[in-house]
Amino acid sequence: MSQTDNSTIQALSAEVSKLRQELQLRDQLVQQLSQELFRLVKGNTNYMPQPEVSERYQNHLQALQEQLQAVEQQVAFYQEQIATRDSEIYQLRQSVQELSDRSRMLEQVVQELPQIYRRKFEERMAPVREKVASLQRENRRLQAELQSVSYRLALKNRTSSHSGIDLPNFPRPVSN
Repeated sequence: MSQTDNSTIQALSAEVSKLRQELQLRDQLVQQLSQELFRLVKGNTNYMPQPEVSERYQNHLQALQEQLQAVEQQVAFYQEQIATRDSEIYQLRQSVQELSDRSRMLEQVVQELPQIYRRKFEERMAPVREKVASLQRENRRLQAELQSVSYRLALKNRTSSHSGIDLPNFPRPVSN
């Protein structure tokens, strides 16, 4: 045998002897308890139940059992109601959570609305501004042209008032 087998056998032997000692101690305690119980039962003359007392106890016991059964039925009923309410509470909590999430989302959208409207307004106003700028340029050009025409007309009127009638100059035909 190896040394580990010897140590295992010694450990097991020690365990067996320890268990035997505990078993002997329990046997002694059981013996003492049974002797004490026998002494108490033998010394107790009221141990034998009397028939009228026994019947009264039986009736009382039956009434208690009926009460216990009624209480158990009530407990089952209340447990069922509690389970139903727990289910309703769970559903309501889920609804509250969903509504809270939706409310947060809507609050965020409401907070973003001014920026969205500004951006959309700017997008719509860009072509309008471009058109206004184009019209202003056209207006300035036409103003300048009108001023030029007015100036030339004024010059022409000055020179024509000195010469009388302004006749048109037709090109002369070229002869071959």
